[in-house]
Order: sequence, then C-alpha cells, then structure tokens
Amino acid sequence: MNALVATVLQLEDPGIDPLLYIGALVLVVAIVTVWQMVEIVDAYNRGALTVFGEYRKLLQPGLNVVPPYVSRVYTFDMRTQTIDVPTQEAITRDNSPVTADAVVYIRVMDAKRAFLEVDDYKTAVSNLAQTTLRAVLGDMELDDTLSRREMINERIRKELDEPTDEWGIRVESVEVREVTPSRDVKGAMEQQTSAERKRRAMILEAQGERRSAVEKAEGQKQSNIIRAQGEKQSQILEAQGDAISTVLRARSAESMGERAVIDKGMDALENIGQSESTTFVLPQELTSMVGRYGKHLSGSDVAEGDGQLESLEFDEETRELIGLDDIAEIIGEIDAEADVDVEAMEREAQAIKEGEDVGPTADGAGEADPELDVAPDEGSSGD
Repeated sequence: MNALVATVLQLEDPGIDPLLYIGALVLVVAIVTVWQMVEIVDAYNRGALTVFGEYRKLLQPGLNVVPPYVSRVYTFDMRTQTIDVPTQEAITRDNSPVTADAVVYIRVMDAKRAFLEVDDYKTAVSNLAQTTLRAVLGDMELDDTLSRREMINERIRKELDEPTDEWGIRVESVEVREVTPSRDVKGAMEQQTSAERKRRAMILEAQGERRSAVEKAEGQKQSNIIRAQGEKQSQILEAQGDAISTVLRARSAESMGERAVIDKGMDALENIGQSESTTFVLPQELTSMVGRYGKHLSGSDVAEGDGQLESLEFDEETRELIGLDDIAEIIGEIDAEADVDVEAMEREAQAIKEGEDVGPTADGAGEADPELDVAPDEGSSGD
C-alpha cells in the first residue's frame, strides 16, 4: 500500500501524462475495492454481515465476498469462552457474611441472536452471574455454602440458562472457586472444629481403654476356667487312681485272708482224717471257699456229676460281693477320661489275681479221700 501511495505521488508530478495518472488512480481504486469485497472468516468464528447498517447474513468460515465500502462484518468466537465473575459479598440466611467468586463457561450457539439481542454478551453474562451468585448465597445457610458447592453451581447455572438462551448463549457450567466467611466467623469455626476433634479423640481413647480392659478380663476369665478345669481333671484322675489302688489292695487282702482260712481248714481236715471217726461236720464257709478254689484243688475248673460237667467258678452273687466285674468297668472309665497306663494296671491286677489263685497242685491233692464224706453215711447214722 505504501508503494502504491508513492506511485500516486510520483504521478502527480506535472511532467507526467495525465492519462497515466488517471490509470494509476483507477488501479488503486480497483485494488482497494477488491480488498473491501473479500472477507476471510476463521474456522472457529462466524461473521454477522451488515450492509448500510442492515443485517444481511452470517458469514461462514473461509473466503466470503461482501459489498465493498458499505458493509461491515462482526465476528463471533464460537468456541467455549471463560468469564471470570468478580468477588461478591453476600449475607447468608443465618446472617453470616461471606465472599465468593466464580467462573462461568459459555458458548455462542446463535451468532445472529448474540449480535441482535444483546449489546455485549460477555459483559451481560458476567453481570447476570454476579447478581445470581449473591442471590443463591443469600438463600442458603453458612454451613451449606461451605459444604454444598455442587448445589450452588447447579443453581447458578439454572438461573443463567433462561435469559442467556434468548441471547443465543448457552451456559455450559458454573464453578464457584471459593466461599470465604468473615474473619470472626472463621475464628469461631476453627475453635468449634478444634473442640470437636478433641471430643472425638477423647471418645476414641476411652473406647480403646474400655476395649482393652474387656479383652484383658476375658483373657483372665478364660485362663481361670482352663486352670480350674485342669485342676478338676487332675483331682478326678487322682481320686480315681486312689480308688483303684484301694480296691486292688482290698481284693488282695481278701484273697490272702481266704487262702489263710483254706490253709487252716485243710490242716484241720488233715487232723480230722487221722482220727478214727467216719462222720465229719464241715463249716459252710469252708465248703464255699473250697468250692471257689476247687479248680486248684482238683486240677480242673469242672467236676463230673450225673454225666454232665458243672462249673466250679465264682457264682454271680459271689462275683458281685467281691466286685470282680466292677474293676474292669472302673478301669475303662478312667481310660476314657485320662491317659492312664491301663495295661500296666491290668498286669498288676492279674499278678494279684494269680497270687490269689495259688493253691496246692500236688498229685492227689484234688482227689477225694474215700474215708471223707460231707454227709452222714446211711450205715453210720448210729455212730
């Protein structure tokens, strides 16, 4: 353009042909006209075209031809735009002063309406956002303004939607960056928070001590129960061992007494057999004991009678009297309740029993003396 002006100045020299001057002027006007007719719109913009101040159309991205000299183009950015809302002071419903600021994200959806319906849509949205922010904060309590940030954002966005739709603007989101109470309110809140934390710490400490005491008491209780059970089991086993020992000693003493009686009875029978009398009277106790130990006297546990074999072992009454069957039962109960060396005790009992059964086994010891009779003979009733 500067070169063009310099050329025109040079053409004004009186020595130059006027036709050349006119041609140069026409060329300059043609170039300026072409420049005025071409309008280039960026890809993210839209252009509102006016001719003689009248709106004609929207220019799309790219190269557009417009009437020269009489048209104007107003471009609008169609991308998402950010509007900072200045810090606003408000009084909450519970009369607590707070300050807050926000950011509004908008987008031009209809460039024609944004051009025709509002003077400056950015300024309009910013002013509307300020008043809406103060109104929303004044309709809430202090605790809600500090804790329910999402609700504040949503309410402001809804309040901005209706008027901005008429301007061809869409409010995409609103973000309240900070809500700050006054200094006095902030100090009171800090004291309240500190007191609440101390209270919770004391509660947790008390709960921990109580739980520890409960656990210790429970452990002591279980320990005492286990110790008592062990002592009880030990006393039971000790008492049962004493009972078995007492029973075995009693059986041994009884067996030794019976053997002594039998030995004395046999000596008496030997002395009686040497006398001249053929009729003898034997005590019932002696005959019973001789019957018990008959297998040792005769060499067999049965005797012949009427062609049948009759057992000479202890009868049921005698076994119950001396308690032979109870020993095995007592030993079985003890073995079921405690780890007792039952085999050793049985061997000891067997040894004692074998000592009770020891008797004369010499030849002829079990044979009946033909001169002895336990009942009076038919032919000796008068002797």
